[in-house]
Amino acid sequence: MAATRYEAGLAKLKEIDGAAGEAVIDSLRTIAPDLARYTIEFPFGDIYQRPGLDLKSRELATVSALTALGHCAPQLKVHIHGALNVGVTPEQIVEVIIQMAVYAGFPAALNGMTAAKEVFSERRLIET
Repeated sequence: MAATRYEAGLAKLKEIDGAAGEAVIDSLRTIAPDLARYTIEFPFGDIYQRPGLDLKSRELATVSALTALGHCAPQLKVHIHGALNVGVTPEQIVEVIIQMAVYAGFPAALNGMTAAKEVFSERRLIET
């Protein structure tokens, strides 16, 4: 039997973010259970299941988009962790954030780089 959108989405979320992704969903469930379900079903149960991009490419695209938005530091950090978890290198993350300076402006890129630095420090990928 085919997995439901929810089951497929939860499996993909675990593949990318492990326990950290589940913790985000669990924290949403206490206040907005429907939003927690939507967060699993649509992005991870539908979009991340599509052919055409591997997980590394999807996570780099997500890091780019969240950087460009400029006001999503918590979500950006989650996806920087996810990108690293699926094999994106710190150098690739830095480059995609620098690229966003051209299209989203320096403030957005600087905010993105701050988020990346925090994640890299947490993971002991850089010295602070």
